[in-house]
Amino acid sequence: MAGQNLDEDPELAYRHARTAMKMAPRLASTREAAGLAAYLTDRYSEALADLRTVRRITGTNDHWAVMADCERGLGRPERALAMAAAPEAKTLDKETQIELRMVAAGARLDMEQPEAAVVQLQGADLTPAKIQPWTARLRYAYAEALLAAEREDEAREWFMRAADADSDGLTDAAERVDDLDGIAFDEFEDELDADAEDAAEDEDIAPEGHVDEADEDDEDEDDEEEDEGGEDGAAHEELTAEASADSDSSDSHSDTDREADPDAPGEDTT
Repeated sequence: MAGQNLDEDPELAYRHARTAMKMAPRLASTREAAGLAAYLTDRYSEALADLRTVRRITGTNDHWAVMADCERGLGRPERALAMAAAPEAKTLDKETQIELRMVAAGARLDMEQPEAAVVQLQGADLTPAKIQPWTARLRYAYAEALLAAEREDEAREWFMRAADADSDGLTDAAERVDDLDGIAFDEFEDELDADAEDAAEDEDIAPEGHVDEADEDDEDEDDEEEDEGGEDGAAHEELTAEASADSDSSDSHSDTDREADPDAPGEDTT
């Protein structure tokens, strides 16, 4: 059950392995299952202890690379590098040697030595005549080291090569290529925006599509004043018309009164 769940659910695999180890703590198979499950769930101290026990029981170095990576996980990259250079490393099969090289490169990155990590991974194994099970992961690790060394163009190339070799989808190399392309495109857009802003400042004009808030407020105020002026003018004309009508009416009444009352004093023409 630990083996069946190791890839899909490492935590469940770990619980099965620990139960098996309690039932048979001296069996290499139970300690191996417990050690690998602990490693995949980031329990590096437990993993290292279990895998060391497996090595003592079996006398083999099959998990040497995993043990070195546990040292990295525990914050001891120097010990991982020492294991990569130890005589035991020469007894490993090809695949485990490749894994150990990737662990050593990771240790170099932990120690902020990206160029040393690049050198650690260089070799004919990056370009084999036939794609091997480890080719995609090795190329991916190499691309990561190049990226850490700020060699983005080379990193992109090797991420692409990793994607070409990764028929099983073991890595996200294709997505990393897209990310690098996206970063370059964003930088290009930023440069264009900066150039447009500089040109606008030189010509003392706002960028295209930009409306200055102060100008917009002034236009609104002018519109309001025009509206108010129009309303006041209309009201004034109306009052003037009413006053004129009242005046005409008053004059008309006055003339009529004079005609009706001949004794009313008139204008002295003397």
